[in-house]
Amino acid sequence: MKKEIVLDDQKVTYTLRTRRNARHIRLSMYPGGEFIVTVPPYVQKSTIETYVHTKSAWVLKHLARLKQLPKPLLRKNSRAEYITHKQAALERVTRRLAYFNQFYNLNIGTVRIKNQKTRWGSCSKKGNLNFNYKIALLPDHLADYIIVHELCHVGQFNHSRNFWNLVGQTIPDYKILRATLKKYQ
Repeated sequence: MKKEIVLDDQKVTYTLRTRRNARHIRLSMYPGGEFIVTVPPYVQKSTIETYVHTKSAWVLKHLARLKQLPKPLLRKNSRAEYITHKQAALERVTRRLAYFNQFYNLNIGTVRIKNQKTRWGSCSKKGNLNFNYKIALLPDHLADYIIVHELCHVGQFNHSRNFWNLVGQTIPDYKILRATLKKYQ
């Protein structure tokens, strides 16, 4: 449930979550400025507001910093989100692989879209490529970097200088894109 509170003349919106297993009030913040207050069911509204007011300096400091960071694509790898985006991800990856492989002419194995927690993509020694379904949610330039990165692993199954030279043939600014992509994880 969305709530608003005024802290030091600033209106702050937060999500109030009541959890049976919570033992105390907990404040959580996430990139993009999402602010969540989790409370046990027996805590009164006035107690919650008082608590948040006592932490106002901390809340405002961290909200200001976290609002500058990009909001995560999805915090949880839910099955429903995976099913929703899987086809779009497969179409995007297949189309861009065909485009970039014109320059590399590599033998690609099977292409799969998976619900991975920590990886954007992977390549097997057989040339099979796996991509995270969240690639469908990325800006084009970052998705292209991931696709080329995995495609180049078919030619160079390592992260040697030769591998990065291969990536650089079609994605010359790969170092910048690689750093930018880390903000999305």
